[in-house]
Amino acid sequence: VQLQASGGGLVQAGGSLRLSCAASGLTASNCGMGWFRQAPGKEREFIAAISRRGGSRYYADSVKGRLTISRDNAKNTVDLQMNSLKPEDTAVYYCAASFSGVTAADKDKVGRYSFWGQGTQVTVSS
Repeated sequence: VQLQASGGGLVQAGGSLRLSCAASGLTASNCGMGWFRQAPGKEREFIAAISRRGGSRYYADSVKGRLTISRDNAKNTVDLQMNSLKPEDTAVYYCAASFSGVTAADKDKVGRYSFWGQGTQVTVSS
């Protein structure tokens, strides 16, 4: 099983990035998918999650209205569109897969996710 995150980079405050997570070795439609981030010296933080069929989407309050999670089960990919980026969004972003799916109660629990990608760096300059 491999989750390959891509799309990170350096962007100015107010700019946009689109992260993509490509899954191999598993059928993405069987998994709830999530995005987390980790800034230096901080704990890994939940950002967004999407249910198996995409019918339910969840966001951290800190990113609500600026980020949109989506999935294409035919392509086995999950994307994260990030707009109006702020310097505090600077972090390594990780995608993760949960064979148990995701619910409102546990979408932000690191232990809910079975597989993790290697992360992609997002740097937002002021």
